[in-house]
Amino acid sequence: MFNVEKYTGSREENYQMVKKQLHALIHDEKNQIANLSNAAALLNQFLDRINWVGFYLMDTNNELVLGPFQGLPACVRIPVGKGVCGTAALKKETVRIADVSQFPGHIACDSASQSEIVIPLLKGEQLIGVLDIDSPELNRFDELDQEKLEEFVSVLIKFI
Repeated sequence: MFNVEKYTGSREENYQMVKKQLHALIHDEKNQIANLSNAAALLNQFLDRINWVGFYLMDTNNELVLGPFQGLPACVRIPVGKGVCGTAALKKETVRIADVSQFPGHIACDSASQSEIVIPLLKGEQLIGVLDIDSPELNRFDELDQEKLEEFVSVLIKFI
């Protein structure tokens, strides 16, 4: 049985542990939705000071569509190039925003969100979707979060 618990090591050690737990959860499962659901739940349990974590997946209309998530109900569709998620999808690179009120075109799905990080899910050059994490705190996400969440996504992408 898999047991998610709070971590007591350094931030780097904690991120390493959550990557190991992700691999243990998804390594023998082929279903994309199941793996994304467990990844969202794991991050929701692991990360503090967040109010939303989940995935938006590319559809055939060149839009991001809401996928598995943890948090309040969210925007269902986001056009590529719009908002933080759409910008990360368009650029195919991580976008980290210290204060979403200063981001032109920010899409406010939850008015409590103050900062955000979005990591693209890439298989080679193909964009599968994005991992989106919101916080009710300004400047919640730093360089270490970005680096370690990108590593988390690199583990996840092998199984979706």
